[in-house]
Amino acid sequence: MTVQERIAPQGRELADRLRTAAELLPNPDAPDFADAFERFADARIVLLGEATHGTHEFYAARAAITRRLIERHGFNIVAVEGDWPDIARIDDYVRHNAPRPRQGDPFARFPTWMWRNREVLAFADWLRSHNEHLPEQSRASMRGLDVYSLGESIHAVITYLDTHDPSAAEEARRRYGCLLPWEDEPQHYGRAVEYGELAGCEDAVVAQLGELLEHRMKLIAEDGEAFFDAEQNARIVRAAESYYRAMYRGSAASWNLRDRHMFDTLQRLMAHEDDARAVIWAHNSHIGNASATAMGWHGEFNIGELVRTGYGDQAVLIGFGTDRGTVAAASDWGAEMHVKQVRPARDDSWEAAFRHTGYARSLTDWRGPRRAELAEALSQTLLERAIGVIYRPQTELTSHYFEAVLADQFDAYVWFEETRAVTPLGPERPHGAPETWPFGL
Repeated sequence: MTVQERIAPQGRELADRLRTAAELLPNPDAPDFADAFERFADARIVLLGEATHGTHEFYAARAAITRRLIERHGFNIVAVEGDWPDIARIDDYVRHNAPRPRQGDPFARFPTWMWRNREVLAFADWLRSHNEHLPEQSRASMRGLDVYSLGESIHAVITYLDTHDPSAAEEARRRYGCLLPWEDEPQHYGRAVEYGELAGCEDAVVAQLGELLEHRMKLIAEDGEAFFDAEQNARIVRAAESYYRAMYRGSAASWNLRDRHMFDTLQRLMAHEDDARAVIWAHNSHIGNASATAMGWHGEFNIGELVRTGYGDQAVLIGFGTDRGTVAAASDWGAEMHVKQVRPARDDSWEAAFRHTGYARSLTDWRGPRRAELAEALSQTLLERAIGVIYRPQTELTSHYFEAVLADQFDAYVWFEETRAVTPLGPERPHGAPETWPFGL
């Protein structure tokens, strides 16, 4: 019995439609990989997903597409699902700036491999080279969107004020002193506040942000880029304080706060840069439209939904998927990373539909009226797999699958039938990298 004979009739019809519509792609490391993605260059924001946080092909493909958009089409922001202070060290590197003052080493917290890997190193080296001969104001930046850097962001605000307004720095120390005992375990702060064991620090962090904004015109005149960084870190402290309290009010509350912060950060980046055009790197669960998934049906939204609402057709949401291979992931939060075997996708999943095309690599684009029939075929509800920094194959159905309507979740989908894990960097500084290289812990 052939593979096609083993597929149910409805599945065969879907696979046939995908087989007809999909465009074959070369290896993501090939120089012509990005050719097929030229069609997305007229957007202001291109969101590039991933079905895992530890797969080489996803990182390599996003890097290739982003290089093309920067080099040929004027995109000037790469915003990623990472912490602002950590990604700021990469930004310093790629834009040839002096390193910002830091309290600790970048990417030292779990999961270190998510941004500290050879795939990101190769992209950062390329971006640094691309920026080298450009005027400072024309250099493409790399920014972090996430909310987890409570301690680092507190340190960044105080360090900034020590230089620009010492008396204000002392007041910031007093205000942030409420949070400093919890900076290493902020979730414990959230629990203590939510269970009435501790008075919260919300008023203090809001007041600190307010005072910084009150003097913004003077501070911007002194050094606009430094103020922008300090303001963003003060906003992160405010958001992180709320986030760790929201953790104990349910997953939807904390998820929504986090993705709202990501979107707000993107909005500030778009306003900060001249002729801003951005590429977003984040998990499918963030960059796809949540309203088309079980997440949205249970009260969660994400940056993809907010961007779709705010930018309409000026934004393109591109999902990524795989059937099998290996992935860098841990079994529990904070546990050691392993290269794990990814199980072949379930037969009732979107991944299985793409597997049945028989294509090793493909791009499927269903935008526009000419692709209405394809969009209709993708408007059914199937399971979709999401592997984050944790992968538990033994409980895969309950741990990693959710329902989704692909046609409304994304505008296009990049398929890799078989993938391999990213290559984490060791503790040593990469050969030939300057002393300021962000990954040299």
